[in-house]
Amino acid sequence: MAPAALDDDHHAMSSNTVCVMDASGHLGSTLAQRLVHRGYTVHAALQSHGESKFGSVSCENNKRLKIFHLDPFDYQSIVDALKGCSGLFYTFEPPQDQPDYDEYMAEVEVRAAHNVLEACARTETIDKVVFTSSVTAVVWRNDRSNNKSTAAAAAAPELDERHWTDVNFCRNFKLWHALSKTLAEKTAWALAMDRSLNMVSMNVGLVMSSDLSITNPYLKGAAEMYEDGVLVTVDVNFLVDAQICVFEDISSYGRYICFNNIITQSEDAVNLARKLTPSAPASLPQSKDQDLRIIQERISNKKLNKLMVDFKSKSKEC
Repeated sequence: MAPAALDDDHHAMSSNTVCVMDASGHLGSTLAQRLVHRGYTVHAALQSHGESKFGSVSCENNKRLKIFHLDPFDYQSIVDALKGCSGLFYTFEPPQDQPDYDEYMAEVEVRAAHNVLEACARTETIDKVVFTSSVTAVVWRNDRSNNKSTAAAAAAPELDERHWTDVNFCRNFKLWHALSKTLAEKTAWALAMDRSLNMVSMNVGLVMSSDLSITNPYLKGAAEMYEDGVLVTVDVNFLVDAQICVFEDISSYGRYICFNNIITQSEDAVNLARKLTPSAPASLPQSKDQDLRIIQERISNKKLNKLMVDFKSKSKEC
């Protein structure tokens, strides 16, 4: 069961300044506005196409929202956005001139992650980094092809934060989104450990935002993820709550798998397909044996759920 939403009126770090990078996308802009409403001063670092997303911020809150123009390959623009910040919430948004994931996107995303973490390491005021990665950096492994039978699937290990996607598997099957997220997250962790940065990563499911479509690169291999019991989604508001929780809770550490819905029945899969494209068929072609089949869940978000429940309890006590 998903934890309740966080109480916007209570937190211990209201005077802090934080940076949201990239704030151009739906997730980044939602997070930036939520942080402003919680009392933070927010440096919203965004690429040129994101400014209109902040038009609804009130005049009073607007005093705590500062817009910075970001180029993930311009080191100085990153440093400028981080100046005076105690924390960073980082989410990669593909450049406008290269919106699609292909075999070259991994290099782009790795370079961006390296630049951002290096800038954090050189910014003395940065105390914590929340790095947004993906469930696709967890679930793709060579052993998935051996789990096609019911017996094999039942014996397959449950995936959690300790598991990493196999990059060679991604290259072989052209899973470019998974490859990019895995390499970028590993790059970030290597630099964070080398430079003693306090970092946590969020391995998030398919983000159910208003601009979600069938072209989302996360969905490459969705049918296989469904069969493996690892096709998960997350609502934007739940994800924002989770990001704030791992930032504010001093006990947070390592990786956190973040989702609040898992697709395990054909009806769930059909509903997701309808959201992705209005022209999706009313039902999917299935055998009679599959009609009522429930896929066994093979991925766990227990670590995050426990942290969020404990964090909510602490907030109520204060």
